[in-house]
Amino acid sequence: MRIPDHVVTQAILGELGEPLVSSTLLMPGEDEPMTQGWEIKEMLDHSVDAVIDSGDCGTEPTTVIDFSEDEMEVVRVGAGDLSRFE
Repeated sequence: MRIPDHVVTQAILGELGEPLVSSTLLMPGEDEPMTQGWEIKEMLDHSVDAVIDSGDCGTEPTTVIDFSEDEMEVVRVGAGDLSRFE
C-alpha cells in the first residue's frame, strides 16, 4: 500500500473514497521508470484509459513495509517518514 503525500493523488483518493492500485512505470528493457506524463501519454495512450500529468514526481524509491506477518518488516528504505512505524 502506498500512502502518497501528493496533492493531486490525495484529491483523487478523496473523490474515490477507496484505495487506488498503482505501480512504478518501468517499461520492459528500461532501467529507469517513466515519470513525464506527456511521454507516458505519447507511448501508452492507446492502452490506458487516462494519464494524469501532475508534474515530475522524481524517481526516489518509496519505502516498502511488509505487513503480511505478525511483525512488520521494512523491506526497503526510501521516501517516506518511518517514525510512525517505530
